[in-house]
Amino acid sequence: MSIKTNIEYINELKGKAAEKSGRKPEDVLLVAVTKLHSPAEINEAIDAGITDIGENKVQEIMNKYDDVKPVRWHLIGHLQTNKVKYIIDKVAMIHSVDSLKLAKEINKRAEQHDLVMDILIQVNSAEEESKFGITTEETDQLIRQIAEECPHVRIRGLMCIAPLEADPEDARPYFAEVKKIYDKYAGEKSDRIDFQYLSMGMTNDFQVAVEEGSNLIRVGTAIFGYRDYRSEEL
Repeated sequence: MSIKTNIEYINELKGKAAEKSGRKPEDVLLVAVTKLHSPAEINEAIDAGITDIGENKVQEIMNKYDDVKPVRWHLIGHLQTNKVKYIIDKVAMIHSVDSLKLAKEINKRAEQHDLVMDILIQVNSAEEESKFGITTEETDQLIRQIAEECPHVRIRGLMCIAPLEADPEDARPYFAEVKKIYDKYAGEKSDRIDFQYLSMGMTNDFQVAVEEGSNLIRVGTAIFGYRDYRSEEL
């Protein structure tokens, strides 16, 4: 199937899951994950209606940025502090903040560019050692620290990567746990804290994530097909 057909199908499934959770299809943002995919493929997705794309690596953003049509870029993978400077003026949001040290570096670079960077706090609700992110117990403290010490950072919500389960239903408790934290801050509005995004759900489990309250899903394989990991050096 074509990229356009895949996007239409994902939007259909996303819409049904949103309606099942009492929301409208347009209440859930689809971010196309473009890791290891070419600018031509990304532009095809944009032509098919994609407004937001997510990259895991800074270098890929740098390599593709000038060849991709106007779109909102999201950094969704682990971000090292020494690479913040390269993408601070290119991305709309950083999904993977899991330490005060990283938030301070983002704040420093954002101040240099006279902007406020939107971020999400990455929560590892399953406490998987193979994944980045803070525990649910650490979330409140990190949110407060960033709000107090980083005036050029605005916390827009939370991000979660659930364990890859054979049955997506098994991921439901991990999404639900992060949704509880999100709800606690959803009514708090300030210059530093303004929760609007709950980034949960990927190709394997986005329907369950939406049913549990996600309003931003990150889908790559179901749009573009399986990646050619021989191109990892891109």
